[in-house]
Amino acid sequence: MKNLFFSICTAAVLVSCGTMSSPSASKVGKTQSSLAGTKWALADNVKGKTPTLNIEGEKISGNAGCNNYFGTVKMDPSSGNFSAGALGSTRMMCDNMNVENNFMDMMKKTNKYVVTGSVLELYQDNLLLLKFNKAE
Repeated sequence: MKNLFFSICTAAVLVSCGTMSSPSASKVGKTQSSLAGTKWALADNVKGKTPTLNIEGEKISGNAGCNNYFGTVKMDPSSGNFSAGALGSTRMMCDNMNVENNFMDMMKKTNKYVVTGSVLELYQDNLLLLKFNKAE
């Protein structure tokens, strides 16, 4: 019962990112900064390891909350398009896989990005899915 409650709470936190009104939403589909050579950490507090996103050329990698993941990315700074593909990961089992499963699902759905200072927002059209802070 405790795990079910935690799972629902975790899903609600991750999904709530997309339902919040974002001042950056008006920038979706417009020219953005390049993300090449950048590292990001999920802005939301989650139980366990914080998901990360590292962008190096046309490759992405990071930690999804339990497992390390990797894949490809297509970005177009002139239109703010962002598409993650060929996603794979290690296969460790952790106590709470919901954070990771939700994170990976949202990464697959992302098609736009907005950079505002040290914040990266990933969108599905105009719906905010994930919000990151720049990592050192």
